[in-house]
Amino acid sequence: MAARPTVSIFAAEGEEEKVEKSVKLPGVFLAPVRPDVVHQVHTGLAKNKRQAYCVNKYAGKSVSASSWGTGRAVSRIPRVQGGGTHRSGQGAFGNMCRGGRMFAPTKQWRKWHQKVNVTQRRYAVCSALAASAVPALVMARGHKIDELPECPLVISNGVEKVAKTAAAVKLLKKLGAYQDVEKVISSKTMRAGKGKMRNRRFVQRRGPLVIYDKDDGITHAFRNIPGIELADVSKLNLLQLAPGGHLGRFCVWTQGAFERLDSIFGTHKKASLEKTRHKAAYRMPQLQMTNSDLSRLINSDEVQSKVNAPKEGTKPAVLKRNPLKVASVMEGLNPAAAAAKERFAKKQKAAIDAKAALVAKRRSGKGAKTAIPKEQKELKKSFYSLMSQD
Repeated sequence: MAARPTVSIFAAEGEEEKVEKSVKLPGVFLAPVRPDVVHQVHTGLAKNKRQAYCVNKYAGKSVSASSWGTGRAVSRIPRVQGGGTHRSGQGAFGNMCRGGRMFAPTKQWRKWHQKVNVTQRRYAVCSALAASAVPALVMARGHKIDELPECPLVISNGVEKVAKTAAAVKLLKKLGAYQDVEKVISSKTMRAGKGKMRNRRFVQRRGPLVIYDKDDGITHAFRNIPGIELADVSKLNLLQLAPGGHLGRFCVWTQGAFERLDSIFGTHKKASLEKTRHKAAYRMPQLQMTNSDLSRLINSDEVQSKVNAPKEGTKPAVLKRNPLKVASVMEGLNPAAAAAKERFAKKQKAAIDAKAALVAKRRSGKGAKTAIPKEQKELKKSFYSLMSQD
């Protein structure tokens, strides 16, 4: 539904569901849906409301203890001093000791908060807004929108002047959005864990997020309905648009808030008029692919007309043969291999025959003897006489 060019605006007044007019879909709903960016930004932003905690720095260190040193066949852990009680002589201070401190005691100067880039935060908000207009993602998140006339649901500006909760409930029932509130009411249950003791005894699901432009009483009307949260369109928060880092929050828009989206986030052709970064207008992220449906692209007529026709049957399996062992295979790879092999065999045979003839000639005494030169003989005699002059 997010690709529709227009969205209907439903009247806040009257007993029956009525369409007042249609408006153009803001460009932010065509932004890329990036669950990875949303999850990363949500993880960083969720850390910014943590409170510092640590253990008492004296915990486990309140006894007088010192090591007995070496030579007593006991470990060198500090031991409680004194006598006359079981406690004396027991190990102290160490994390392995009963009543000792914890390992690496927590400190309040831990890095609790995390900075997230402004551009990343805005990218995540754009993705969360785009996902809120896809009914499949909204339903996958658990919201009950079966009775909605449209998604996203936009109500005329008269809803911003509603100041009574009963009138707000009646309006939600008229437009089919109260089914999600009933889901929240039925989901309320006791929290598991020690949070029951810490002023957060119950848990429940998230309901619709009402986004308004001007607060003329709308916050008083909707704030007491279980599961419903309110947000100013100029202060949209990713923690509300994608609770838990999961895309697809069910959003109820007022007409004024819906029409301001283009000026806040801009479109693909026009930069924003309100949001700036260092006095530079904000530009909405754009998809790298106009159509990301790969199966549709591959099966399109334009692509299939250029692709080779599928081959029928199966290619016969060929036995892999070693060309170094099979001459016919080597001949197919290198036609000159046989001639080279024959030349090498002849050369080797000639060398063997020549060596055998030389050996036979020498053994018969007819071979040429290699006489030692006269200078070398004299040099040997002089060296021997020099060494034996002792």
